[in-house]
Amino acid sequence: MPSRERVEGLIAMVEQGKYVEAIREFYAEDASMQENDEPARTGRDRLIEHEWRMLSAHKAARTLPGSSFLLDGDRVVIHWVFEFTRRDGTSFRLDELARQRWRGDRIVEERFYYDPAQLRPAKP
Repeated sequence: MPSRERVEGLIAMVEQGKYVEAIREFYAEDASMQENDEPARTGRDRLIEHEWRMLSAHKAARTLPGSSFLLDGDRVVIHWVFEFTRRDGTSFRLDELARQRWRGDRIVEERFYYDPAQLRPAKP
């Protein structure tokens, strides 16, 4: 079960844009991530590889400050808001909930919930 301080540490790292570092620091070796109803990705190395691909596909990515969370035993829900700028200059905002299950001080399972319509480019 994570401490409140441990979850706050994860949030601080992500809000600083240290996405890959956060996976290394806070996820178990056998962790999985899932986007909505898509198949889960499993294994920390695979999660890191996917994160690098996602970041390199964009010109910029940032997490808006002020993320909030709920902690109940080994379950955590974090409300994130991200802003992405694609290579073509279009951008979008992703407002999502991440539901996590922790084992000790590491995340073992995470599922993201968001409306895929948010991925469309913002209108100028």
